[in-house]
Amino acid sequence: MGTECPDLPALTEDCESCAALCCVAYPFDADEDFALLKQADTPCPKLGEDFRCTIHKDLKQKGFGGCVAYSCAGAGQRITQELFAGETWRDDPDLIWHMAHALRVLRPIHEALLLLKQAQALAIPPERAAEGRALMAAMCPEAPTSIHDFEEPNVQEALAAVPRYLKSLAQYV
Repeated sequence: MGTECPDLPALTEDCESCAALCCVAYPFDADEDFALLKQADTPCPKLGEDFRCTIHKDLKQKGFGGCVAYSCAGAGQRITQELFAGETWRDDPDLIWHMAHALRVLRPIHEALLLLKQAQALAIPPERAAEGRALMAAMCPEAPTSIHDFEEPNVQEALAAVPRYLKSLAQYV
């Protein structure tokens, strides 16, 4: 693995460039974080036709604290704009499962990249910083064309190594 830090994708959400994948991909349990039961791969009933939440300004008061706390770390817009070239599951309903699956694969990678990027700002020995950059590089396949590029063993192995690497940096925090 190389030690150069790759060009990272955007690691903050841009809901305007997404097809509300978080409102589709994940199931909700009717509990203190979600006021209703929702199956995975189905749109939330509070989702408008324009991919906007119809209760966004009142999420917490209406029992959707889980939505308030959620961040896709930029994975949603990357999937919508790059991997699906702006096409959405509303344009083609057959895409709903594929786009939701892509979010479940890519979000953990984006979260790990965000944590690794933040770890690069720590005062850590150069060899430890290089190890972090190598993990980042392994999770950033060149010119990905589908979610399958992120499911490759080398990407998934790097993702699996991130918690151990971050835990090893505790002494520098």
